[in-house]
Amino acid sequence: MTAVAETTAPVRFHPEHEPHHPEGHSTLLGFWLYLMSDCLIFAILFATFAVLGGAYAAGPGPKDLFDLELVALNTAMLLFSSITYGFAMLAMHAGKVRRALGWLAVTGLFGAAFLGIELYEFAHLIHQGATPQRSAFLSAFFTLVGTHGLHVTFGIIWLVTLMVQVSRHGLIPANRRRLMCLSLFWHFLDVIWIGVFSVVYLLGVLR
Repeated sequence: MTAVAETTAPVRFHPEHEPHHPEGHSTLLGFWLYLMSDCLIFAILFATFAVLGGAYAAGPGPKDLFDLELVALNTAMLLFSSITYGFAMLAMHAGKVRRALGWLAVTGLFGAAFLGIELYEFAHLIHQGATPQRSAFLSAFFTLVGTHGLHVTFGIIWLVTLMVQVSRHGLIPANRRRLMCLSLFWHFLDVIWIGVFSVVYLLGVLR
């Protein structure tokens, strides 16, 4: 018997032909899960405010404390920031780096204006003696509105970080994915604030 030598050719892999799972899908899924957990946090804070919102402890109530014109201006700042972020996303899809950075900068300015007005409101309330320790209503108010403000602060830090990354590396797939995640986060904060404005401020003044 003659031995038949079998030759095996080296196996070559072609990544473009191999099945793979894009990283972007898992990133977006994970971020959606994070947003759902944030929804639970704010749902608990809204429920807490609904229970404690009328416990003034013989202290000042919403009619005595809230300036609806100032709050409306603050609301407009956040709404405008969502619009300008939408323009940034359009510029991103068009591949316009400078235009996207410009709209992101405007979004950051609107977000900073929102935080500035909110901090002014908090300082004014504390100056009047309306501190979180004054009543259950004020404790629930500062916790709910302050938690939202912390989220906006984190969003601005994230936005500035992304602006640096885009200016250095351009609109690469990783940066596009990060901008999409921040877009979800920013619009989520906008929706939450509409709930805060309606439940805390408007209904509070109308009571």
